[in-house]
Amino acid sequence: MSSTDSLQKLTIAMPKGRIFEESLVFLKQAGVVVEDDLKDSRKLIIPVPDFQLEFILAKPADVPTYVEYGVADVGVVGKDVLLEEERDVYELLDLQIGRCRMMVAGLEEYQPSANPRVATKYPGIASKYFRLKGQQVEVIKLNGSVELAPLIGLAERIVDIVSTGQTLKENGLVELEHICDITTRLIANRSSYRMKSEAVESIAQKFLQVIPAVEIL
Repeated sequence: MSSTDSLQKLTIAMPKGRIFEESLVFLKQAGVVVEDDLKDSRKLIIPVPDFQLEFILAKPADVPTYVEYGVADVGVVGKDVLLEEERDVYELLDLQIGRCRMMVAGLEEYQPSANPRVATKYPGIASKYFRLKGQQVEVIKLNGSVELAPLIGLAERIVDIVSTGQTLKENGLVELEHICDITTRLIANRSSYRMKSEAVESIAQKFLQVIPAVEIL
């Protein structure tokens, strides 16, 4: 019996998209054979029986929820989602992919007003940031392109993740304040971390094998 056969099955929640594709590349480099067309599949549950793995493909915001409630043993998710959702999970590794930053942005000629409004997809992060700064703001949650808010007068500022900054630039916005850096994290359900410790450690080690300068949290 191989060491892989002796491991308990591990369910991994992942957001479909760039993070999922990059994670698959790392796993393949570590020797986990996954179907080449997996990233194009419409399936939401993908078994990989040869390696005692099962992938659940989910919206990014749902990944930590699945992990907290134990329907997934581990998950791969951005730090922005973890900060916003505040779920009770273990952060195991900083995978050093999906690097970006959480910023306050606005028009270059921005002037503070008496009752400032901030538009964002991350109301939890935004509210906490301004509260810790001692600033009272009205946070408006948007689900679409938050860059539009200052242009149409809905809000003076936005809070959003920024990668290259090109979208801000094309819409006449500038970065005003840096909140935090964002990378992708490997997280684990607390019970799974104890009950399936060997399997959880195995998948963490596979990432460690191939990700340069990975940080153990």
